[in-house]
Amino acid sequence: MIRIFVAAGLGLVISLFGTRLLIGWLARLGVGQPIHTDLAERHTTKSGTPTMGGVAIVGAAVVSYIMSAAYRGVYTTRGLLVISAIGGAGLVGLVDDWIKVRNERNLGLNKRAKMAGLLAVAVTFSVLLVTLTEQHTELSFTRWSSIGWQLGKVGWVIWAVFLIIGSSNATNLTDGLDGLLAGSSIFAFTAFVIIGFWSYRNALYDLTPQGLELAVIAAAMVGACAGFLWWNAAPARIFMGDTGSLAIGTALACLALTTNTQLLLPVIGALFVAETLSVILQVISFRFFGGRRIFRMAPIHHHFEMGGWPETTVIIRFWMMSAVATAVGVGLYYRDFLVATKTLSK
Repeated sequence: MIRIFVAAGLGLVISLFGTRLLIGWLARLGVGQPIHTDLAERHTTKSGTPTMGGVAIVGAAVVSYIMSAAYRGVYTTRGLLVISAIGGAGLVGLVDDWIKVRNERNLGLNKRAKMAGLLAVAVTFSVLLVTLTEQHTELSFTRWSSIGWQLGKVGWVIWAVFLIIGSSNATNLTDGLDGLLAGSSIFAFTAFVIIGFWSYRNALYDLTPQGLELAVIAAAMVGACAGFLWWNAAPARIFMGDTGSLAIGTALACLALTTNTQLLLPVIGALFVAETLSVILQVISFRFFGGRRIFRMAPIHHHFEMGGWPETTVIIRFWMMSAVATAVGVGLYYRDFLVATKTLSK
């Protein structure tokens, strides 16, 4: 339990001070974020704001995870694979961000190159997980046996890759307003701190003895996102870029896969799902219904902005939605625990 607090505290401190140093260094280098010209006019003032701040998030999470082991900690294969996947996705995002600032345009890696990078991370993580650990390969909701649909190793790897790619792209779409993704991610990662620790304390029920280390990784991400949010809150002094958004999405998916809560992830991350669906619906409507638009602009946070909501209003209300989704997700997890324990006691 103490290691969880150590990881969260270290993540917060390292990210808080690391991001401040990063802002100064990037500003001296002139590394700024290009802004879409079709966004609301008030966004044009953000052009040139230092980007690639996700380096601080990923770095703080990795370092705090490693350092937290100094307190009675051990490294497990499952935990090392998760933290490695986070770093790998962050690296893909870093390359994308660097190309954007180097070319001074809001286009980094092309879609194929970015997808190839994410696929490499997702496939490597998924294959190694089912090969090196005793990972359950059932489709799961709140625990490995909650649904009972056996996918087999190949089917599970395909499903895991889909979940990682989908999650990383969902968080990438959500990252469009100051502090929106960093703040909402804190709630989502908090859910996995609770789930990981609960599965560890009730290993006979969930068969996840590595849950403590997964809770530590989630706690490290909570601290890292919170420290970064200090500087990323409106008006942002730095953006996380794809470095942060891809790493956050990958982290959430990997935690869901390793805690056997894959289908619970869309509940916990309902905000990210809504952002993604708004883009999908907008594209379908525009292409197949004569150029009609469902939303003023997608992702949906821009729809409310274009409708006159102040940016901070959109952010805070979306944070509230994320908090509610987290509460519902944890509630469903705990309810299933009560049902399962009653069944086992009979």
